[in-house]
Amino acid sequence: MGIRKKNKNPPILSHEFIIQNHADIVSCLALLLVLGLLFEVTSHVAGLFITVQHNVTISTNEGQEELAVNYFHHGPKDMATVFFYMLIAIIFHAVIQECLLDKINRKMHLSKIKHTKFDESGQLSAFYLLSCGWGISILLSENLMSSPVNLWEGYPHTLMPRFQMKFFYISQLAYWLHALPELYFQKAKNEDIPRQLLYISLYLVHIGGAYILNLNRLGLVLMVLHYFVELLFHVSRLIYFSNESRQAGFTVWAVLFVIGRLLTLSLSVLTVGFGLAGAEHQGPDLTTGNFNMPLIRVAVLAGICATQAFMVWTFINVQLRRWREFQQQLRKSAPPRSSRPRRDRGGPNAINGALGNVPDSPRTRKEKSS
Repeated sequence: MGIRKKNKNPPILSHEFIIQNHADIVSCLALLLVLGLLFEVTSHVAGLFITVQHNVTISTNEGQEELAVNYFHHGPKDMATVFFYMLIAIIFHAVIQECLLDKINRKMHLSKIKHTKFDESGQLSAFYLLSCGWGISILLSENLMSSPVNLWEGYPHTLMPRFQMKFFYISQLAYWLHALPELYFQKAKNEDIPRQLLYISLYLVHIGGAYILNLNRLGLVLMVLHYFVELLFHVSRLIYFSNESRQAGFTVWAVLFVIGRLLTLSLSVLTVGFGLAGAEHQGPDLTTGNFNMPLIRVAVLAGICATQAFMVWTFINVQLRRWREFQQQLRKSAPPRSSRPRRDRGGPNAINGALGNVPDSPRTRKEKSS
């Protein structure tokens, strides 16, 4: 992201006016949707944006009592909910930037390049930390970490038994969608936009694919695993900007990055390639949300493997580039070698003889005196 330079009085509705006041504009739009809940005429429409949609109530008998349990599934109304929480993500992004990161940047006096990377790592560290904690709490409450069989047992997982599971996916999609307008609000450089669009698209495709194909359990586990590794990287980069001698975090991240890629491939192949392939319900069925067919399984595995291969390739190229830069710095910092005279077979006296400093023997001195 580029550095924003504030103009005191930009023209109204100009690009600079929208960029400087985008958080206030978005806050007003979100507030209008919230106020819509207060009026009966607009409450139904406002509820589509604010409340989580597509819930089903199922009655269960436990002993003599009958309990009503709410389940959630995905549907087209989720797009409105994602849009509203995308506005909330933009507001939180601006609050973190102005109330925390900008104040730290003024004290650290970073260069423009480091300023941009510091802001990016600061925003993503907050998001990854929140998502990791939230995802782990869902995994523990759903007891999904007790056995790998839970990742595919009972597929299709159309009905999500907890509100937190669905809201987690809604929030993830909203956050990565909010990153698209942030490219404009933060004045991203033209050379950085393709890279930003690439990884935003990868996040949206993988999270949206897991949500639509009812692979929400596998998607949750892989997201927590990936976010933990990325959290370590961005925290290490923040520490590096505060003190460039502290680089131990990057070494730990490099090791965990490789382990994370191996675990991602292993869990994906185990769940999609073996677990779903041996499930009872085979063949597509849109009414039940079953997408367990060979073509879709191959497409899912191919997408995951291609993404992991791309990440590993990028990782290797970055490490090789840093290694070359480190070697060049060593050559520049190494002192020049001093030129030493060659040593002949005559030993030390041969060198002294070449300089005319060989001492005369007693016999030679006697002859000179006579």
